[in-house]
Order: sequence, then C-alpha cells, then structure tokens
Amino acid sequence: MGKYHFIAIGGIGMSGLAKYLLEDGNIVSGSDISDSKYIKKLRLLGAKIFIGHNKDNVPNDAIVIKSTAIRDNNPEVIRAKELGLEIYHRSDLLAEIATKAQQENKIFIGFSGTHGKTTTSGLASFILEKANLKPSFVDGGIIPEINTNAQHKSGKYFIAELDESDGTITKYNPDILVINNLEEDHLDFYKNGMSDLIKIFNQAISQSKKIIVNNDNEGVNLLTGDFITFGLNNADYIAKNIVYEKNGTSFDIFYKDKFLTSIEIILSGVHNVYNSLAVIAALNEAGVDLQNIKKYFKEFTGMGRRFEKVCEISGIEVYDDYAHHPTEIKATLDAAAQRFGKENVVAIFQPHRYTRLQSLWNEFKTSFNQAGRIIITDVYAASEDEIAGITGENFAKEIANSEYIGGNISDVAKKLLPTLKSKNVVIGLGAGTITNLGKELEKAVCVAN
Repeated sequence: MGKYHFIAIGGIGMSGLAKYLLEDGNIVSGSDISDSKYIKKLRLLGAKIFIGHNKDNVPNDAIVIKSTAIRDNNPEVIRAKELGLEIYHRSDLLAEIATKAQQENKIFIGFSGTHGKTTTSGLASFILEKANLKPSFVDGGIIPEINTNAQHKSGKYFIAELDESDGTITKYNPDILVINNLEEDHLDFYKNGMSDLIKIFNQAISQSKKIIVNNDNEGVNLLTGDFITFGLNNADYIAKNIVYEKNGTSFDIFYKDKFLTSIEIILSGVHNVYNSLAVIAALNEAGVDLQNIKKYFKEFTGMGRRFEKVCEISGIEVYDDYAHHPTEIKATLDAAAQRFGKENVVAIFQPHRYTRLQSLWNEFKTSFNQAGRIIITDVYAASEDEIAGITGENFAKEIANSEYIGGNISDVAKKLLPTLKSKNVVIGLGAGTITNLGKELEKAVCVAN
C-alpha cells in the first residue's frame, strides 16, 4: 500500500490516476481550486480532498503527484520540497502503475500517436470490459457507457493512453505499443518538428516488445523498426468492403490476405475505421478471441468529447468535439458532413494555445471545407502568453465565408443562438472552454423564453 497526494486532482487525467490507486488499495489525498464531479467520485472511494492549494494540505509521508501545468511556485510543491518528499510527474505515476501491472502478469497495451489515442484506448477498454475480461485501464477520456476513464480489476490486460506531448512516452515499456499516426504538433516542445517527434518515438519503440503501426500514415513511415501493420491498402491487418451509412459503418478485416472477421460500428468517418483496426490488431496480438468480442464494437458510442451529442434545441443538435489539431478537425467535419450533409454543419472553432495556432496556421485554414458555416472564437490560452497578431479574429479573416464571434463561450452562445436554423448541426471544436457551448446555448434559450 502506498500513500499519494495529488496537486490539482480534479482534472480528468489526474482523477483517473487517483481512482486507479484507490481501487488498488492505496491511500490518496489531493487538492484543487474547485470542486468537480470527478472529485465527488474520488471522495466516495475514500480520498481526502482539499479545495484550494495550501502547504498544510501536504502529508509528510506521501509521494506527491503533479502535472506539467503545476509550477514550482505552487505552495504545495514548495512544501513537498521542504519535507524532502518524492515529486512525480503524472507520467511517472502511470509508468509505475504500468510496471506493477506487468509484474502482476498483465499484458500492457499502450495506445499512442498524434490523433486517436483516447478513442482507441477507450474502445479497447470498453470491449474488454463488456466481454467480462475485467481489464485494468487508464484512458484519457470518459467512456460514456461505463462512465469512467480508469479502473483496477483482476483481468490479464492493462490498457493505457500514452501521451507524446511532452516526450514522456519514453517512460513506458509496453508489451504492445500501438502508434495510430504521427504529425507535427506540440511544437512548443518539439522545436525541430517531425525530426524530434520521430526521435522520441524511435526510443519508445526500442523499449516495447511488439509494435503495431498505421501503415498508411506518412509520419509513421519515417520510423524504424520491425512492425505489425494495419491500414486500408498494404498492411498485415486490412479493412476491406467498407460501407458507410448514416447510422454507422461496416467492413471486413483481413489478416495477411486471409479473412479474419467482419465488424460493425456506429461511428462515422474513415478515421474510426482506422481506430477500430488498431484495436482489433492490438487485441488479436494480445490473444483475445475476436469472435467473443466483435459484437461489442457496435455498442461503443465514442469517447466523451469525441463527437459527443450534448443537447438538442428545437431540432438543432449540438455536439462537442475535442478536435484541436487540423487533421482532427478535418476528420470530425468530414464525418459530420457524411452523416448530416455539409450544408447543415455549423462549426464553432475555439483555437487552443497561441503557439499551436501560430505554428499550424496554414494547416488550420484548410480544415473547415466540410462545414456549411464556420465560426471562429477567441483563442483559449491554456496558460500561454498572447502572441502579437495570433488571434481568432485575424484567423477568421483568412478563411472564406467564416465569421468571428468574440468574448467568452456564454457570449458566443448568446450571439449564435438567434442565427441558427432548423436542421443545423452545431459542432463545438477545441480542447478548451468550448466544451461548455451546449450548456450555454441551453441557458440562452431559457433567457430568451
């Protein structure tokens, strides 16, 4: 049994790690600046939670957990150093959890890449849970059907989402490493772009026993190693006979040119074919009987904040999507246009971080072609300082037929609501406060009435 104290325990990632530790019999405390639904769940599991950061919150005999966002001048960090306590980055804790799982003879499957790692890790966890294989997992988003992103159970599989944003993916030694795709992102960390990203992933590959990669992705093809591949053309695992319909997608999967199984999913878009392929390949390589699990694919509705329907207002559907990279936005809007018709899609994009908007400015400009209407909001800073000229308003000026709506998301909702039409499908895009768009639109309706 260990003792852990989390600084900023209420976020989705940190609360998931805390939940896992509690279910594994550890003592957990933590602090955050405000209460949340995640904190309430942790309290029910026995965690001691403080609202507000204070040096007196820190036990004198715990390992302290922090994320990159917590700075050295935080009073709890200062106190932990005074006490001589070990201070872990959240990735250090996940690495420790994964190592312990492997020591318990669990098969560690890590999902990584620039896009899709939350969906693929969540899908794999969901499938194994529905099949009563009692998986342990730590994913980056809530799985709606089971209402959690982490659990510790007795089964032989441990699933985790492995983040590459700050290079910490090199801290793990998975039995199976899945690389969905690689593109330039997080250029505040990867100063030399793809060359730095490839270097980090090649190191991660060298520490993994079995590597499964998307053979159709240009970035992945820059990696070196002995890979198991998936894709739509030349690969070990291939999806064929793909049929896209309004209510889902079906396809056959071949392994080394021999029919393996057929799959139905209720998700749209070719990116979700790739996501399903990645999970099929990983679970098959881990020894899971595909015939026992294939039926659960069509029960997976997607991860929280991944094209998630949040409300409906007078026949206008409102969706929330975490997409904050050009490729993710394009994939989401392609799927939406395929399902609802381009003319009905209203895209509301909140740029996430000044550095990302600046470094991928031209790529973002070409990401909205499948939206009938495009609205750009102010940049969500995510603790970054402003960069001169890099604003939502200036960005909107460079996209044909786009509009700029400034202010907070409540302001955006109030200005947007009167302009919406029947059959519009509103999609909030971004990793920041845009997630509140649905709630703010509902509030605006109440005020209007």
